Amino acid sequence: MRSTTLLSKKAMAALLAAATVGGVSGFAPAATASAPAYGLTTAGGGHMSPFTQERNKAVAVHVLRQLFEEGNLAVADRYIRSDYIQHNPAAPDGREAIKNFIRVWTAMYPDHRYNVKRVLAQGDLVLVHSNPVYEPGTRGVAVVDIFRFDKRGMIAEHWDTVQDVPATTVSGNDMFSTVSHPRTNQPGPRWKTAASQRVAVAYFDTLLIDKNPDAVGFLAPEYHQHNPNIPSGSAGLREQFTAFFQQFPQLIVERKRVVAEGDIVAIHAHYRLNPDDRGQSVVDIFRVRDGKVVEHWDVVQDVPATSANDNTMF
Repeated sequence: MRSTTLLSKKAMAALLAAATVGGVSGFAPAATASAPAYGLTTAGGGHMSPFTQERNKAVAVHVLRQLFEEGNLAVADRYIRSDYIQHNPAAPDGREAIKNFIRVWTAMYPDHRYNVKRVLAQGDLVLVHSNPVYEPGTRGVAVVDIFRFDKRGMIAEHWDTVQDVPATTVSGNDMFSTVSHPRTNQPGPRWKTAASQRVAVAYFDTLLIDKNPDAVGFLAPEYHQHNPNIPSGSAGLREQFTAFFQQFPQLIVERKRVVAEGDIVAIHAHYRLNPDDRGQSVVDIFRVRDGKVVEHWDVVQDVPATSANDNTMF
């Protein structure tokens, strides 16, 4: 039974990745395509100026690099609240727990580099998509960190999802580059945010919550794929998803939070094959152009049986 479950999870991750993958803490109700709640799942619902959002982006990157590359614990005291809420299952709550973790980590991996690829900010949330490399010459991991900032500019809460980077990919695209035009990892202008978010969330909800394979109509024909197990292109996805939903009729996908900026939209969700499955934490990142999804990155992590905190990964 265990081997069947593992195979099913792999099948879920691979197929969902073909098109997608793949409040404060707690479970937000999932919106449906018939009654969307675009943009309302950002934690805390904080409204911050573009200037403040850019400042928070800079702080998030600075904190990650200073902690993991330099072992500089002073940045934790400066930018992380003492009552910091942690959703990484390997770490307890609190600023002191982070400092203790970094002391051990930097002793183990003194040459660690936190290679940041793209950064988004919306409201009180900042999302950082990175390729941390623990030791020189290794491929490292794909990581999405999500931070919630309070009104004083302090980091109050953190979620993350981590996946090993494989040696090869089916599409030939790595897990981080931008292939669609223009080939930049930077999000487009903020005036595009609302329209991009409507497209990405409608696609996600229609496909995965409503289980409607016709959602592939939201994809551009060229649809560039960065999930390592899936080829690029949208051809044939409707048939694949029709078969998948028939195979796993109890599939549950709960959208937890959305972070969108410009033409890039990230959706953090909980994927389960059935109500008894611990499932996976998945962050899907979409790029939208001319009303279509043109590119997709993701990070997928199994939800573990135990956690060092009581907050869940969501």
